[in-house]
Amino acid sequence: MTHHTIYDGAEWQRWTRLSLNTPPSAARGGLGIGRAAPMSWLSNTKGLDVAELSILELGRVRQGFTRADALNDARRVAQHAEQFGYKRFWVAEHHNMAAVTTAATSLVVSHIAAGTKTIRVGAGGIMLPNHAPYIIAEQFGTLEALYPGRIDLGLGRAPGTDQMTLRALRRDVNSADRFPQDVLELQAWLGPVEDGQKIEAVPGSNSNVPLWILGSSLFGAQVAAAYGMPYGFASHFAPQALDDALATYRANFQPSAQLEKPYALIGVNIIAAETIEEAKYLATSQQMSFANLVRGERKLTQPPIDDIDTYWTPEEKLRAQHMLNFSIIGDRDEIKRGVDALLERTNADELMIVSDMYDVDKRLRSFEIIADVVKN
Repeated sequence: MTHHTIYDGAEWQRWTRLSLNTPPSAARGGLGIGRAAPMSWLSNTKGLDVAELSILELGRVRQGFTRADALNDARRVAQHAEQFGYKRFWVAEHHNMAAVTTAATSLVVSHIAAGTKTIRVGAGGIMLPNHAPYIIAEQFGTLEALYPGRIDLGLGRAPGTDQMTLRALRRDVNSADRFPQDVLELQAWLGPVEDGQKIEAVPGSNSNVPLWILGSSLFGAQVAAAYGMPYGFASHFAPQALDDALATYRANFQPSAQLEKPYALIGVNIIAAETIEEAKYLATSQQMSFANLVRGERKLTQPPIDDIDTYWTPEEKLRAQHMLNFSIIGDRDEIKRGVDALLERTNADELMIVSDMYDVDKRLRSFEIIADVVKN
C-alpha cells in the first residue's frame, strides 16, 4: 500500500473501496501472484467469515506508573482476553526501549501464562539472531513443561533494537544471515532425540513447541512457506509489503508435519470505544509514541490529548502514519466495517491486535468491543 493515513470512519470506507478493487500486485508491479482463496476461517451464526483474534503485548510503561505495574497490567489484560475469547496472547522482544518491558521475553511469557488458564501464550517474537537456538529450546521447552499445550514460539530475524544495543547483546553481525539454518536447528532441539545424539535440550526435546515465522518482508514469507510453518506479518507497524508477502507465502507453501495448509496472521492496530470521538482521543497515546520514535526520544506512554496535530510536525505525522497505516479507529460500527474490509482484502486466518492506549480500563473495553463485534 502507498497510502499514509490512519483510517477511521468514512476515510476507511473510501480506502477499502479503492484498494479492494485493484489486485495488490497489479497496483504496485508486485509478484504477479493472484490472491489466494480464504482458508481456515470460522463461520459465525450470521454466516459471516470471522478470523481468529489474538493480542500482541509490549508491556508498555505509562507515565506515573512503574515497570512492575506494566508487567502486571499485561497479565491483567491477558486474563480478560481469555474471558473475551481471544486465541493467543503474545509478547515481543525489544531492547533498550524505555516504555517496553518485554525484553526478557520468556520470563514475561511465564508471568502471563501463570496468571491465565486456557489462552495460548507465546513470543511474537523471539529475535533468533540474538540468541543461541539451543538456549531458546531450553527456555521454551521449560515453558511448555510448565504450561503444556499453551506455548507458541514466533521467530524473527530483526534485531529488535539499535546498533549500540546489538553490541551489548554480543550479537554477531552476520547472525541474521544464518536465520533459516537457525530455525531448523531450533526445531531439531525441540523435536525427538535421535540415536547417538550427544547433546539434548532439557527440557525442550520432544516438546515440539509450535514455531511461527514472523516478519515484515518477503524473506520471512519465503522461509515460512519453504518450512511449512505458520506466518505472521508485522503490518501493525510495517505494512508496505503485506500483500506481496501473503501472496508469496501462499503460492510457495510446502506442507509439513506441523501444518498442512498455509496459515497467515497479520498485525493490525485497533482502537475501539463507545464513540468515534472517544476512540480518536484514546488513539493519540499511540500516535505520540510513534512520533517520539520518529524523533528518537525515549519516553513512557503518555496520556491522550485533545488534538494530536499540536504534538507532531507535518513530517513527523507523515512518517508516523506511514508506520500506523493499518489502523482501525472508531465505534462498534466503524470497527466492524474496518475489520470486514481488512479480511476481505487479505483473507487472513488470524488478526493479531494491538490496542495501545494509556488507560488500562479503556484498553480492556476496547478488546471487549473488538471481540464482540468480530465474533457476533
